[in-house]
Amino acid sequence: MLFATENHHDNYALPAEWAPQSAVQLTWPHENSDWNYCLDAITQTFVELVRAIVPFEPVLIVTPNVEQTRARLMADLSADLLTDLKFVQAASNDTWARDHALITLQGKNGNLFLNFCFNGWGGKFPSDLDNAINRRVFEAGILDGRMEEHADFVLEGGAIESDGKGTVFTTSQCLLAPRRNQPLGQKEIEQKLKEFLRADRIVWLDYGNLTGDDTDGHIDTIVRCAPDDTLVYVGCENPDDEQYHDFQMLKKQLEDLQTTSGKAYRLLELPMPEPIFDEEGNRLPATYANFLIVNNAVICPTYNQPTLDRQALEVIAEAFPNRKIIPLDARTIILQHGSIHCLTMQFPAGAFTKNN
Repeated sequence: MLFATENHHDNYALPAEWAPQSAVQLTWPHENSDWNYCLDAITQTFVELVRAIVPFEPVLIVTPNVEQTRARLMADLSADLLTDLKFVQAASNDTWARDHALITLQGKNGNLFLNFCFNGWGGKFPSDLDNAINRRVFEAGILDGRMEEHADFVLEGGAIESDGKGTVFTTSQCLLAPRRNQPLGQKEIEQKLKEFLRADRIVWLDYGNLTGDDTDGHIDTIVRCAPDDTLVYVGCENPDDEQYHDFQMLKKQLEDLQTTSGKAYRLLELPMPEPIFDEEGNRLPATYANFLIVNNAVICPTYNQPTLDRQALEVIAEAFPNRKIIPLDARTIILQHGSIHCLTMQFPAGAFTKNN
């Protein structure tokens, strides 16, 4: 079953990522995170990510040491860019803001910040500190709206994609994975997603597992929403790739999918990066789908694979023709099994108080 529909009468909705934004959150790496062995390299990547975002909108940085982080950024960024940084001091287990940060709904009554449970992708990794960040951010007084608690429901931001028109995309392999929301089944989880996200339709995708993915198949690693009923997805056209069959099934499922008006989606296929391995020989889940949309730009992962990098940037430019396409080397990020989108969480326009 690809989707189910149900009408909701509520003032709130989950905006598309390309809607106007007020800021992007990053959760800063530190010596007590899994980045300790390559801390200098990942910190430099974070600096480059800030440099890419801040010309377009402010960056909220959650860090256990504000002064140390500020000093590191001052060493690399110009004074005019530094004025658009906001800091919240908070301890963290790791840096995957997409999955532990607040999910923001917008409506006639303002902003609603949803605080779900983050449990380290089904208990795979420690998450107690990450799971406490949202309350620290909210209590900092920088957000304009109210917070809605869903501490008894596990949901990561990377597990959902919104078209901004009432349809939310997700994957069955993630939301039905062990130690997420059992004993709830698909129907019960779907109903809760509709209720919490104020969605009219949930689209379940059943294929497209990247080898080495810790998240059990987050949607933002394989399929992304774009304007005009467009879906940007990862393809795999190499029959010798171990992922070939699964991604061919994903492609077929997307081809069969229809919009709420009964039309086929416009599909844009991203290439599959050539395999990248860690020092133990394990394949890493490199993907071009993990791009970040900000005001007037899209920040895209690259992997030092010039031909494929260029092809991916061209596809993303086709999906977002009126935005600047900014490549960013994601080879260090992929060492911990994520990419650019995984490190970030956007807040829609109006989410921050006017005096911040």
